[in-house]
Amino acid sequence: MASPSKRREMDMMKLMMSDYKVDTINDDLQMFYVTFHGPTDSLYEGGVWKIKVELPEAYPYKSPSVGFVNKIFHPNVDESSGAVCLDVINQTWSPMFDLINVFESFLPQLLLYPNPSDPFNGEAASLLMRDRAAYEKKVKEYCKAYAKPEDIGAPEEISSDEDEDDDDSMSDRGSDSDDNDEIAGKADP
Repeated sequence: MASPSKRREMDMMKLMMSDYKVDTINDDLQMFYVTFHGPTDSLYEGGVWKIKVELPEAYPYKSPSVGFVNKIFHPNVDESSGAVCLDVINQTWSPMFDLINVFESFLPQLLLYPNPSDPFNGEAASLLMRDRAAYEKKVKEYCKAYAKPEDIGAPEEISSDEDEDDDDSMSDRGSDSDDNDEIAGKADP
């Protein structure tokens, strides 16, 4: 198998040659943003999110960290930090997976099939379990309010001191949401 740095370059190239818009920061292949569209035939269809991706030194042997920059209402995404609770990224990652899998399979599956029994956003999970119609309405309101193409902004809007955070994983349950407030999107009016 290729060295981690070669594999990182190959996976980045595949992602950049796909239909995803990728914004690197200072040509760094360890932290970048990907424009992600909500899956067709889902509550999130029509929504556009900026996903922050951080690749650890040991990628692909260690999973990437992914987080939503603009707000999304979902039981398995922390509303304030954008951190994602997704087993395939957090616990069952394998070097057989690549970045394309994250955007073509893992995130669409997360949005299509929320898991309210393992919540990262208790309010969304509770609403989904007790009042599905109200949950769907709130998801659509969030998409309309926070997931328009103009809401994803330019990557330069993120402060440079964020680059120095050694925030092991936005995808981990243990993320400290106070450290990541700047990636959560617009404040509520």
